[in-house]
Amino acid sequence: MTQDEEVDVVVVGGGYTGLWTAYYLALAAPRWRVLVVEQETVGFGASGRNGGWCSALFPTGAQGLARRHGRSAALAMRAAMRATVDEVVAVCAREGIDADVVKGGTLTLARTPPQLARARAQASAATDWGDEVALLTAAEAQARVGAADVLGATWAPDCARVHPMRLVQGLADAVERRGVRIAEHTRATSLGPGAVVVEGRPVGGDSARDRAPRPSATVRARHVVRATEAWTSRLPGLRRAVAPVYSLVLATAPLPAATWSRVGLARYETFTDHRHLVVYGQRTADDRVVFGGRGAPYHWGSAISPHHDVAPRVFAALERTLGDLLPDLRGVPVTHRWGGPLGVPRDWHASVGLEPDGVARAGGYVGDGVATSNLAGRTLADLLTGRDTDLTRLPWVGHRSRPWEPEPLRWLGVNAGLRAMTLADAEEHLTGRQSVVARAMAPLLGH
Repeated sequence: MTQDEEVDVVVVGGGYTGLWTAYYLALAAPRWRVLVVEQETVGFGASGRNGGWCSALFPTGAQGLARRHGRSAALAMRAAMRATVDEVVAVCAREGIDADVVKGGTLTLARTPPQLARARAQASAATDWGDEVALLTAAEAQARVGAADVLGATWAPDCARVHPMRLVQGLADAVERRGVRIAEHTRATSLGPGAVVVEGRPVGGDSARDRAPRPSATVRARHVVRATEAWTSRLPGLRRAVAPVYSLVLATAPLPAATWSRVGLARYETFTDHRHLVVYGQRTADDRVVFGGRGAPYHWGSAISPHHDVAPRVFAALERTLGDLLPDLRGVPVTHRWGGPLGVPRDWHASVGLEPDGVARAGGYVGDGVATSNLAGRTLADLLTGRDTDLTRLPWVGHRSRPWEPEPLRWLGVNAGLRAMTLADAEEHLTGRQSVVARAMAPLLGH
């Protein structure tokens, strides 16, 4: 973009949140002029770099939602999240988005006595919130996946495996077919009521002219949507809104049928275990294992850098964890490694909202954004078009998280929390009892 213009809605951010919002606006208000601006390319952030879980998980648990908003609100939120998984699957079918979508549910293994206790508690409490969680015996779990040291597991149906980049690219194609414009390599330098100032970024080229900034332009709009997730911390005045925390992912080479006959996952279930430091995996359409997890440090000042995507120590730990979990994968070649930041609000509570001045926002998914962003997009479309619906009455609408502490407290606090989860898992492995550290941390994590 090199000149000023006027639209009905300008969406800042070309990831899932921004594209889902544009998609549902195009359906609800087809005559509106909608523009999506993205400083890199669509899906450059977490939308294109995640582990491919489209799940009903929400960063604040049902009990935490009930404490904050009441039981009926928590029930409504859980029902909306379950329905959202099916909505994403349905849109992919309707729009012809080839994102390798299979709704196989999630297997969460229990491999220590404390993990088994959490599995039983989760299965027991699930029906109170309308969720379906089946408790599996060790034999039933191992019939599905050839994991080591399995004492039991839970299985929940509300998760679909997806190819994240194919989903975001297919969604971008779908919104463009409906008349939405997407301006890539266009950075928002400021946003506020009624206007976004953008600056085009040069692409490629070796000359000084190619590397020089392009002229800025002002996009005026009735509504401005901030859909920037972890990158929110880089916007003026919003450095403390979310903490960008990195999650790293690896992919193995395609595995032969003989290996898969031992590993299992024949229904393409996503998989994890009941540890405290999050890990996640899936079997891909081309028979790789994609496996990721937390553990990379938070960087001072909410910094985001391509250098942070590369953390050899964390990738080595992920390989060891995968081999410990699935012994048949020890030593298999790892062909791809990647990572990126996710947005963590101070209270671990995702939110959507529309201010009286016409500025809308959504985010703070804490890594649970593949499905939650779809719910955000539908909710924002309803809010922007002035409709009073079940979605606009959900408890996360209008929620505000308080800012993170200034540095150095933010750096100390976030990294201490990450370290605490590692220590909690080690404590349980050594003692065979529920972690004291994890109990102390639970209120800080929205549990």
